[in-house]
Amino acid sequence: MTSSHHVLVTSAQLGQMLQATRKARRMSQAMLASRIGLSQSRVSHLELNAEDLSAEQLLTWCSALGLELSLGPRGAQAPAAAKADW
Repeated sequence: MTSSHHVLVTSAQLGQMLQATRKARRMSQAMLASRIGLSQSRVSHLELNAEDLSAEQLLTWCSALGLELSLGPRGAQAPAAAKADW
């Protein structure tokens, strides 16, 4: 799968991105739900209402889908495979 970055500025965009990635991974809502410890109905709700996601849920969701969350100033170029030095 090719690597690409998406700029998201609304919770609706976040929900659409999470749903599209899940579908691209050929994962059902039930499969994802079991991986992240939520019910299928809660996954469905959060895909449509991403503003209800907690930070912990978002990070767990990203991990389950093989996504990486990156933050930066608006208009900045996405870093090319930058790694944090923790």
